[in-house]
Amino acid sequence: MRVASVSGLSACIITFNEADRIEACLRSVAFCDEIIVVDSHSSDATRELAAALGARVIERDWPGYRSQKQFAVDAARFDWVLCVDADERVSPQLRAEITALRAQGFAAAAGWSIPRITEYFGRFLRHGNAYPDRLVRLFDRRRGGWCGYEIHENTRVAGRVGRLRGHLEHFAYRSLGDHQRRMQRYADLMAQALYAQGRRCGLTRVLLNAHWRFVRGYLLRLGFLDGWRGLVFALIESSYVRRKYLGLYIRSRGLPG
Repeated sequence: MRVASVSGLSACIITFNEADRIEACLRSVAFCDEIIVVDSHSSDATRELAAALGARVIERDWPGYRSQKQFAVDAARFDWVLCVDADERVSPQLRAEITALRAQGFAAAAGWSIPRITEYFGRFLRHGNAYPDRLVRLFDRRRGGWCGYEIHENTRVAGRVGRLRGHLEHFAYRSLGDHQRRMQRYADLMAQALYAQGRRCGLTRVLLNAHWRFVRGYLLRLGFLDGWRGLVFALIESSYVRRKYLGLYIRSRGLPG
């Protein structure tokens, strides 16, 4: 019986001013055969910390989330890549699963989806729209890559996608204000991207989509079981949706966003 050879694995990370989080991220992917960090001119010690932990650091102008992540994938030495954000950590269970797959040459699939779990004010959210946030982050770059808008980018692979059980732990928000500011920025970027793609909307979406997002996440997907954290998360998420479609509506009316 033929035994699959061990495949090399590259961890691909993009950064900007992540000095307070990059070390924990890099230590969680230390089992990979190489770590690539593509940094968009951080003004803190992100690049120095990454290099000290053995990462290959590339400094590059910021073209957008999707393009920067695809650049990191293209720069990898190995065809199998694990894409991780600087605010994410590979859990011990996920590391064990990936190590076992690598020993078999990742032969069973073209990519693997990973459940992401978000930390929110000291606890992980386990309900609502936040969980399980399955993402294809481990894949063969010969059969897939990053696609979609520059914001809220996604991955796509040609072939079978397997499902892993170990969590990718997401430490996204440093504070409530950080969460609110980030969602406002994402909403504005998404409205601009949707408009550039020819999308338009009326007031119905502005009025109803945000309410539906809240109902779906907080009630139908049991976000209320996460207590006050689930409520705060659902409220900010619905505000993001309202701002996104309001920005698209304003542009649809020929007014400046």
